[in-house]
Amino acid sequence: MDASSWWKELPGAVTVCGRDGVILEMNERARRTFEADGGAALIGTNVLDCHPEPARTKLRDLLASGRVHVYTIEKKGIKKLIYQAPWFEAGVYAGFVELSLEIPTAMPHFIRG
Repeated sequence: MDASSWWKELPGAVTVCGRDGVILEMNERARRTFEADGGAALIGTNVLDCHPEPARTKLRDLLASGRVHVYTIEKKGIKKLIYQAPWFEAGVYAGFVELSLEIPTAMPHFIRG
């Protein structure tokens, strides 16, 4: 296995942007998810341009602060977990990665300890 390619066919959308919001990478699921908006052609564009207000301002704040942002959404009956988190290169904040994973509307929750 090529250690740098595991995410390319992950059954969830992965989008990576730099500190300035420029989209650097998208896996196959992300390209399909955002196909109507340009798909792979979005690479090299700014993620801020893809979001209306107030989401654009929230995303701008996340890019500046490097905080983690996690929430769920539902579109067309499909529920997703959205996990946006900073990524680092040699210990230096380099941008954000967004994971979008489909989740069941009801699912078990385990408390372990």
